[in-house]
Amino acid sequence: MHHKHTILITAASLFLSSLVASSTANSGANKCLYVSSYHRGYAWSDGVEEGLRKVLTGHCEIRQIDMDTKRNKSPEFKQSAAVAVKREIETWQPDVVIVSDDNAAKYVVEQYYRDAATPFVFSGVNWTVKEYGFPYSNVTGIVEVAPLEAMLTHAIKYSGGAKKAIYLGADTLTEKKNLDRVAEASKKLGIDLEGMLVSSASEWKAQYRAAQDVDFIVMGSYSGISDWNKTELAVFAVEHARKLTVTSHEWMMPFSTVGFTKIPQEHGEWAAQTAIEILKGKSPSEIPIVANRDWDLWINTAHLESTRIKLPRKFLRKAKKVN
Repeated sequence: MHHKHTILITAASLFLSSLVASSTANSGANKCLYVSSYHRGYAWSDGVEEGLRKVLTGHCEIRQIDMDTKRNKSPEFKQSAAVAVKREIETWQPDVVIVSDDNAAKYVVEQYYRDAATPFVFSGVNWTVKEYGFPYSNVTGIVEVAPLEAMLTHAIKYSGGAKKAIYLGADTLTEKKNLDRVAEASKKLGIDLEGMLVSSASEWKAQYRAAQDVDFIVMGSYSGISDWNKTELAVFAVEHARKLTVTSHEWMMPFSTVGFTKIPQEHGEWAAQTAIEILKGKSPSEIPIVANRDWDLWINTAHLESTRIKLPRKFLRKAKKVN
């Protein structure tokens, strides 16, 4: 009974979050469905959507579905969210479907649309698409990678020749994939990395304080920690910061010292441009899968003061500032 209730709630919420945005040109014929794995208000998703709408508006009618699977992590919810997306595709019959992030790739594309007639463009799939078997004849996209080697090399340098580090993030599918990649890169650089994936803010606080005993901290995403309070935990992080903290997520900069961050707008813009090519008649199989190329440098001035870490003047000059 509980499972049926979950499915009904999911279908209703997905229907309510299906947003139709009328385009200004060529709006008659072409229909583009955008499926976000997550929810509006999540920084990464908002950035992808921003990039996508900037490029795609005027080329087709855009309809959006937010699967909301970052806040609702059960397999049952993800499955029912995917069924609602499938129903929307069958009913509306879009000319191209753009999906962002792993859950849409796994639960929608892999499960229902392998080598189907409907063309798909994915974005934001972390690190590799091997587990989903991409590419299919109807699928292309952009893989999300982080500049881990650059980030870790700088972390070693700025922490005085580090040998031991901790990865701290939420206990989610995406963070498990991220931890695996950071561990792989750390091993190559001779860093002993311990992973700490947590489900609550109190666990995060405890692990963050414990992590001050190692040489540096790699900050994973908090998304998936249900009781996260950004303001409270940003203050907590500064007050207890003694060691260098590095991150590849822009939204983690209030809790970190230095960032080498991915740019979500790059994913949205690439996916939109590719969707336009498909609308013009190109097959997804003619468009190679790529990885993102750009990133931003960040520093948190409050963390620098708290840790008393000295960074090169050139780095300070180039980096964006968070305080």
